Amino acid sequence: MEKIRFLSRKEAATYLIETWGIRRTAKTLAKLATMGGGPPYRKDKIKTLYDPADLDIWARETLSPRVASTAEFEALKQVGSAS
Repeated sequence: MEKIRFLSRKEAATYLIETWGIRRTAKTLAKLATMGGGPPYRKDKIKTLYDPADLDIWARETLSPRVASTAEFEALKQVGSAS
């Protein structure tokens, strides 16, 4: 069985910026855990823990596809809002 080193909320915030360039503070991750829309997490009764693999999946889902211009990005947003 593979061992997983879970990350604290503060470590998860650091991981996201260092690995993906996505800046979310520990406080923002806490808010997302309450309101929804953040990465999946686990609890150990007291502490919130994040699996790096879940953070990677969430980061990929959060980022837009690659674009070559702001016009291309805006067109993607329009297609997404029409769905």
